[in-house]
Amino acid sequence: MTAFTVRVPDETAEKLDKLAEKMARPRSYVAARAIEDFVAREAWQLAEIEAGLAEAERDEFATSADIAHVVGKYVNPVLPS
Repeated sequence: MTAFTVRVPDETAEKLDKLAEKMARPRSYVAARAIEDFVAREAWQLAEIEAGLAEAERDEFATSADIAHVVGKYVNPVLPS
């Protein structure tokens, strides 16, 4: 395991300390979990963006019918009165 120093604003450190206290965990545990969650989320998001760019480069776009189907699932049509 690697140890390193991270500088954060005092307000962030105070919030971290409060969370650690409520969780009955050390500050370092809570900080490590936060970093792990951030890294996992960002890695996933970047992978999805890269996959989307690769699809676009292969000209794999949604058709008008595909888009209409998705929009139709979430938008209620206005019924004439």
